[in-house]
Amino acid sequence: MPKLTGIKKINIAVFISGNGSNLKSLILDSFKKKSKYEIKLVISNKETAKGLKYAKKFKIKKKIIKYLNKKNAEKTILVELKKNKIDLVCLAGFMKILSNNLIKKFRGKIINIHPSLLPKYKGLNTHQKAINNKEKCSGCTVHYVNAKLDSGKIILQKKVKIFKNDTCDKLTKRVLKQEHLLYPRALKKILSNL
Repeated sequence: MPKLTGIKKINIAVFISGNGSNLKSLILDSFKKKSKYEIKLVISNKETAKGLKYAKKFKIKKKIIKYLNKKNAEKTILVELKKNKIDLVCLAGFMKILSNNLIKKFRGKIINIHPSLLPKYKGLNTHQKAINNKEKCSGCTVHYVNAKLDSGKIILQKKVKIFKNDTCDKLTKRVLKQEHLLYPRALKKILSNL
């Protein structure tokens, strides 16, 4: 009979809209021996999201919730989170803004990864904005989600140098590499406090 370690893992849902490369890095990290979390659910607002292949590959439950009506979509999301006993939500390239109602119901339990050094460059096109403004560095931030866009308490950040003749594409790729390392580290940090 296997020995019970007594460690209860935290149940996580990851929300995606696109390629899901951060989802993949979180899944792989969750398989590590000392991981304190398990990804129980992947939610996407797009059935064409390439990242859904990772849910399939690693046999994680997935749910596509179309945002034809935000209120109804979020009602369904809340039902799914409850049904799957989700403790924490990780937004990973989820291109929908959550309502205050959903954020309140999950206060302090939703985190996001953003491709800039917040509070600079909230919203979209962050790398192009950083290049246009001749910044020396860009980077990525994992933060708690609150009612204001990209404004919640910062958990961890990683700087990425911007080179003289950088393009948006080159910078995006370099920052994304760091995101894949930063998101699991940020999760470790907040879960070690539980």
